[in-house]
Amino acid sequence: MSIKIVNLSSYTTPKVKEVKNQDWVSYGDDNDYYQYLIDRYNGSPTNNAAINGISQAIYGLGLDATDSNKKPDQYAEMKSLFTEDCVMKLVNDLKLLGQCAIQVVYNEPHTEILMAEHFPVETLRAEKANEEGDIEGYYYFHNWKEYRKGDNLKRIPAFGTSREGVEILFVKPYKTGFYYYSPVDYQGGLQYAELEEEISNYHLNNILNGLAPSMLINFNNGVPDEEGRELIEHKIYEKFSGSSNAGKFILAFNDDSTQAASIEPVQLSDAHNQYQFLSDESMRKIMVAHRIVSPMLLGIKDSTGLGNNAEELKTASQLMDNTVIRPFQNLLIKAFDKVLAYNDISLDLYFKTLQPIEFTDLGNAMTKEQVEQETGQKLSKTPNVKDEILNRIFEKLEELGEDEDLDNWELVDERPVDYEQEETLDKMLGLASTGRAFPNAGSEQDEQVGERFFKVRYQYAPLQVTLRNGIPVSREFCVKMIGAAKIYRKEDIQAMNEMAVNAGWGPGGASTYDIWLYKGGGSCHHYWMRKTYRAIDVQPDTKNPNAEISVNKARREGLDPEVNDPLVARRPVDMPNQGFLKPR
Repeated sequence: MSIKIVNLSSYTTPKVKEVKNQDWVSYGDDNDYYQYLIDRYNGSPTNNAAINGISQAIYGLGLDATDSNKKPDQYAEMKSLFTEDCVMKLVNDLKLLGQCAIQVVYNEPHTEILMAEHFPVETLRAEKANEEGDIEGYYYFHNWKEYRKGDNLKRIPAFGTSREGVEILFVKPYKTGFYYYSPVDYQGGLQYAELEEEISNYHLNNILNGLAPSMLINFNNGVPDEEGRELIEHKIYEKFSGSSNAGKFILAFNDDSTQAASIEPVQLSDAHNQYQFLSDESMRKIMVAHRIVSPMLLGIKDSTGLGNNAEELKTASQLMDNTVIRPFQNLLIKAFDKVLAYNDISLDLYFKTLQPIEFTDLGNAMTKEQVEQETGQKLSKTPNVKDEILNRIFEKLEELGEDEDLDNWELVDERPVDYEQEETLDKMLGLASTGRAFPNAGSEQDEQVGERFFKVRYQYAPLQVTLRNGIPVSREFCVKMIGAAKIYRKEDIQAMNEMAVNAGWGPGGASTYDIWLYKGGGSCHHYWMRKTYRAIDVQPDTKNPNAEISVNKARREGLDPEVNDPLVARRPVDMPNQGFLKPR
């Protein structure tokens, strides 16, 4: 008798090996870990559905750019380089295999990238790093499972390391302890994917075997030799087996009937419940490994996760989009930017989302471009209902005055307003009005010095609300001003003096007063922060410590800022008479 027991893998983390006298680095025990991942994808229904659903969410409706209308030629070149088919395949590899590869094809003088194509990452193995720790190339073989020592391998240089016509841009997230390759984000769920696969195989084989051997045939006239036994077995198989009689049989040879074989099935107590538990547990753990907030988001209905409540599904959708989908998208976009930069293409790329517009989170979207990224919607030439909604959002954003035009202006100084001014609040935030801000309009305090241009703007400061026992005690006007965080011209702030923005805090309870001087009214703890901007020809390098200059340096460059009334920079609470307002 022989008994075979199948054990699931107790350790699924891939082994990365550098082998002496071998230029490339293996991935997995048999240098075939990618195939192991593909098998778990094909064998586990839950793992398959999770990878398919998340891949579709990452790709969404495809790659786009918020500045496509401003840069139509660059946008057209981007779309020709990264076709829909190419991007789809890259997304699938990145999610399923943990990394992906882009084959970059150059023109003959190596001055321009002509094509960017998907390259099957499972066919690549990394070259050993050089002395500086850089990977300079990758080795291609059509099927590493069949690779034998001595087979010819094709070496392809890594992106940016050669002058050859073809290079490989290897895209992978950083994972601690891994350098050449990156394990998949669902690594912890692979054992459960394998368990789910084995459970289904067990039940399938059980059914194919008729749930149990269906026939016991005893021969009680002695035991023939091995050749005779095989002949008898073959004859019986031909007679009783086949597609129309799928049952199996047991053949026993005995010396006499007193020694006839008997069948004693091994029964697993409460077997159906145990298998159901293992199946459900595998499904749950696989979804946990993929960080699926609610299975219904991927079309999987079960008793776990969120219910049918629309608000709960909206929250789950936003959470999964921000914590799972966006990191994959950002990783790919960074790789695409590297390729496009070689051709002097600079676009604000994003993936158009699959989320319903009602599920999109516009809480942090303060510009048209950010709204487009969140909703994936552009305004069409022929307005429709959806465009009307977007138009209203854009109008509100313009009223907020949040667009500081930072692509062309560099913030060079900010300080309390012994010098200058900033911003306020907004009708979208509640009852008290914050006025309107036009930070990109001209101001009497703007100045040109030679070829340099300076803008002086103001913001309500400090940007924090006074709390007592966790409850805001600042007046409504100040709370809304802080929440709006607008950037104002001096003219915008003075225009608020004619509005009843903070009724009751004027002299004698009047509805208006000088907000430029007295901010939120008597005992207010806020002041105007001056922000000085300088025009530049290119977008500022925020990593360069030399990009920011002090106001003193700006003065040396010729800026002569207007001197404001000292009260502009003071908190009303620090003014005489405890900050109670004086008649204008």
